Amino acid sequence: MLKVLRARWQQGYRTIRYPKGPAPDLPEQFAGRPEIDSGKCTEQCNRCVEVCPTRAIQRARETGRLSLDTGRCLFCRECERACDAKAVRFSREFRLASSSRQSLVVSDDSPLPPLTMDDAIYRLLGRSLKLRQVSAGGCNACEADTNVLNTVGWDLGRFGIQLVASPRHADGLLITGPVPQNMRLALEKTYQAVPSPKIVIAVGACAIQGGPYVDHPEVHHGADCVVPVDLFVPGCPPHPLTILHALLAAVGAIPRA
Repeated sequence: MLKVLRARWQQGYRTIRYPKGPAPDLPEQFAGRPEIDSGKCTEQCNRCVEVCPTRAIQRARETGRLSLDTGRCLFCRECERACDAKAVRFSREFRLASSSRQSLVVSDDSPLPPLTMDDAIYRLLGRSLKLRQVSAGGCNACEADTNVLNTVGWDLGRFGIQLVASPRHADGLLITGPVPQNMRLALEKTYQAVPSPKIVIAVGACAIQGGPYVDHPEVHHGADCVVPVDLFVPGCPPHPLTILHALLAAVGAIPRA
């Protein structure tokens, strides 16, 4: 026992201090919120549009301006590599989540997306948040990054946020995966089992728009095709810090907008 206590003492404080302190260092390969500068396009080459596997990036015919839907984006950076003019680049900005699906579309000089919650839900759920995680056909990447938040390094429970085993004990759902047809009924029943008022959070490109399976006949175009979604967290998968930022906004631990 003394050896265990001594080892723990030597480890020191290991939980990140965010949001009261600085955010933890992000890995070098981290791809954050995209930045678009259509003015750098020297020609209508469309290479960035052509290489996107989910058609997340588009060019307006009338204006020639580029837009990138982070809800569809896999953050593979193929568009960034294809653009010699550097009109598309991925920043280090981890604040990607939004309460508005349309606000996930980034174009020239787009502001950070809003994170606003219904006041009635916020008054009831602002002190704590119990979520039932539903893996609706996911590859386990978004699920893994969500579960990381329960480790000592992140300690999600200190904010009053917990993942629970039963939807009847939950305030809402945290959905991952593209919601294939075989999971539709299960998701609907799980949603119905959560007492009202409730919140639904879609985590990852699959849960938002179908991810790499978009337009596949067996996959719905996001969880909001089956249940109403209040909060969208882009990424493939989203970094734990991106998910944490969204959850903290949901409980009011950081400014919601």
